[in-house]
Amino acid sequence: MSENDFPLVQFLREGFDPTGELARIRAEQPVFPLEIPGGQRVWLVTRYEDVRAVLGDADRFSNDFANVIGLGTSQEDPGGLGFRDPPEHTRLRRYLTPEFTMRRLRRLEPRIAEIVGERLDAIEKAGAPVDLVQEFALPVPSLVVCELLGVPYGERADFVRLSADRFDFSAGPEASLQAVNDSMVFLTELVARERRNPGDGLLGMLLREHGAEISDRELASLADGLLTGGHDTSTSMLALGTLWLLRNPAELAKVRDGDDEDYVARLVEELLRYLTVVQVAFPRFAREDLVLAGQPIAKGEMVLCSLAAANRDPAIGPDPDVVDPAREAPSHLAFGHGIHRCVGAPLAQMELRIAFPALLRRFPGLRLAVPYDEVEFRELAIVYGLKALPVTW
Repeated sequence: MSENDFPLVQFLREGFDPTGELARIRAEQPVFPLEIPGGQRVWLVTRYEDVRAVLGDADRFSNDFANVIGLGTSQEDPGGLGFRDPPEHTRLRRYLTPEFTMRRLRRLEPRIAEIVGERLDAIEKAGAPVDLVQEFALPVPSLVVCELLGVPYGERADFVRLSADRFDFSAGPEASLQAVNDSMVFLTELVARERRNPGDGLLGMLLREHGAEISDRELASLADGLLTGGHDTSTSMLALGTLWLLRNPAELAKVRDGDDEDYVARLVEELLRYLTVVQVAFPRFAREDLVLAGQPIAKGEMVLCSLAAANRDPAIGPDPDVVDPAREAPSHLAFGHGIHRCVGAPLAQMELRIAFPALLRRFPGLRLAVPYDEVEFRELAIVYGLKALPVTW
């Protein structure tokens, strides 16, 4: 195998599964060279143990956006946590972490259930068939983020539209980038208003407690990071997870007809591992010359960790390509690992545990409105998912 044979292998999927070539790379050369556009060589890490080691080692691997600028990109620094190293990352993350404990998120749980119920009401009123992506999987995470941040009710329709537009690449990359810019303008203005009159949402709470320590731009970037991390990923999990349930009627019936919250929680965790919608982690850059799984890596070289490959590594237990809610396995890497593990993971888990049972109980006869082989999956996407999910009942 050579680095030119599989330049996009980290993004290739076959339905629910990573491409078989990724498993082959994991078995034969688990730290694999890839050539990305511009002739830059990067290292693709595919084994669970190695991915966990890279993500957990902030001393030897950097996330700093300055490394990306060093590769010649003209992209503007997006801010947020994903492209920050300590101590800046530590400073910014400590503002958010207390707000994402399960104890504090419990106050959002009734409102999430209401949002899910309102969307199901709208779907029922519209009648079958519907595209579950557009009518359920997209708006639910957007509205939950609105609730979390404290976006005023009168502005939520605009916020949901901006959220959807940034992930819609049908009009080309420029339109998507413009939506990102529009979102940052919206969020910066929202933060400025919240600073003058803090509300009860996350932004207001942070400004009351840390307003003198954080700038409007920093707080808007953190909010934008929550939108990016909590919107497209949850949308993909809701859509892909529903499709998997429709393809597995025994498990669907347990979720729909049972009242075992522990079973639903375990199934959600197993689907997060199995589907791994975020296919690769934020890029890392070697801070020094080092050796990873026997492969020398030079200082400054980029390392891409394949979360999809790591979560299907046979090292985590038997039959990793099968969904098994009773699986006894080490923690999955769907939310990453180490200091950059997704801060919003508890919120995403809560959304999924609420949404799947509610959807299936409202529409007990839910089924695909098209043959399975006509369902369109995203191609070459960092966040894997569905273009649409036509359903009827």
